[in-house]
Amino acid sequence: MVGGMVNHADIGVIGGSGFYSLLDDVQEIEQATPYGAPSDPISIGRIGTRRVAFLPRHGRDHRFPPHRIPYRANLWALRALGVRQIIAPNAVGSLRAEHGPGTLVVPDQLVDRTTSRAQTYYDTGGAVHVSFSDPYCPAGRETALRAARDGSWQTVDGGTLVVIEGPRFSTRAESRWFTSNGWTIVGMTGHPEAVLARELALCYTSLSLVTDLDAGVESGDGVTHQEVMAFFAANVKRMRTLVTHVVESLPDERACPCPSALDGIRLPIDLP
Repeated sequence: MVGGMVNHADIGVIGGSGFYSLLDDVQEIEQATPYGAPSDPISIGRIGTRRVAFLPRHGRDHRFPPHRIPYRANLWALRALGVRQIIAPNAVGSLRAEHGPGTLVVPDQLVDRTTSRAQTYYDTGGAVHVSFSDPYCPAGRETALRAARDGSWQTVDGGTLVVIEGPRFSTRAESRWFTSNGWTIVGMTGHPEAVLARELALCYTSLSLVTDLDAGVESGDGVTHQEVMAFFAANVKRMRTLVTHVVESLPDERACPCPSALDGIRLPIDLP
């Protein structure tokens, strides 16, 4: 116990450094894991009456590129602190001209196009196969969509997030291929976060803010890193407000399928 506060939270937010001002009565926790240190110390505080843990996925100084983020440590650390529901805001490119910058997509599907990331906790002790047909928490998605509509966001209910390895952006040919497959948005950080959350029986909800049209959708020179960061920074206050409303509205008791994700599976490791 530090300063009268217990090192415990029920809800986790994984986002950028612009979300530090999200919480009240904050303390920082150094949480060790079997997978090394998470991206940064975890900030625990309050949003209203909810106990919330915030973790900047890239580190507060943005030192981790997308393919080097310690995803396993991040998710494990949050669960070890008691987190069972995760809200994950992130920046994405749109594969659809009608979903321009400023659109909020709450995806219901995911396609993995990464190549080098450790994406399971169960790589020893025998095969473990966890269902991932529907990657996101239905209760979290419903809560997020309701909060976004109340906040007058241009909102897309559902869609497929394709996650690329990065740190480079897509070529025009790759982008057009993604579009031809019917996918909706493209990003670099939504996987393996989602599957690791599922392997820990956590609820995971993505809030995907469109910052640009992807290379195959628009003409010109293509998007730059500076343009993406500038657009997200310009909208971070609005995103903080949305995340606050989502957190305050999440159900106290989990009646979704997520807590049962590991039922009937013999695990080779003990979960925190």
